Amino acid sequence: MGKIRVLIADDHAVLRAGLRILINTQPDMEVVGEAADGNEAVQKALETEPNVALMDITMPASGGIKAIEQIRKECPQTRVLVLTMHDDIAYLRSALAAGGSGYVVKKAADSELLSAIRAVHKGHMFVDLASENTTVQDALVNKAMKERTRPGAPKGLLSQREKEVLHLVAQGYTNQQVANRLGLSVKTVETYRSRLVEKLELRTRADLVRYALEIGLLGPGKVPPGESSS
Repeated sequence: MGKIRVLIADDHAVLRAGLRILINTQPDMEVVGEAADGNEAVQKALETEPNVALMDITMPASGGIKAIEQIRKECPQTRVLVLTMHDDIAYLRSALAAGGSGYVVKKAADSELLSAIRAVHKGHMFVDLASENTTVQDALVNKAMKERTRPGAPKGLLSQREKEVLHLVAQGYTNQQVANRLGLSVKTVETYRSRLVEKLELRTRADLVRYALEIGLLGPGKVPPGESSS
């Protein structure tokens, strides 16, 4: 049986070097490529066809969340395992909605990370989050697993129109203003907003702003007044 082919995507070269050593010392794994930003991660995934992409979600360029969506779309055989400093349910929700198969915080033990790589390679979901709200974690993982067993595109991925609505809502436009700008009825806009809530489970505008930032719909300089990406 061949080794698990791993792509490492992180903007910190020292961390990538350490991960490469750790992974390459495993008898059943090998690093097949590295990337320093979201765009490069997608390109490297296309070039190397890894089994597992080990991905940070706060990187330059397109960002990790958008890169997860692109990799899952263009390299469906590749499973994405998020390795991040963010010990936060909101980030976990975003990563799973984008198509991620696992989520591990960087302070986790090496053995936990290696177990996560092996688990997602076998088709399992793996979450290692220090948050005490395990009920929410379990619910998010179960929801993601159910969505991926259904035929068709993953439910967590947004259509172009849904992204357009999210973009405007995150900027503070009302339903009427969104309808006017997109040439839709207010009722249709309300339907799109309901779909966003259902898919992403982000119920407040602050959550929508943060998600829009993560997937690259809003630049840091375009954050609406009174909102924050933190």
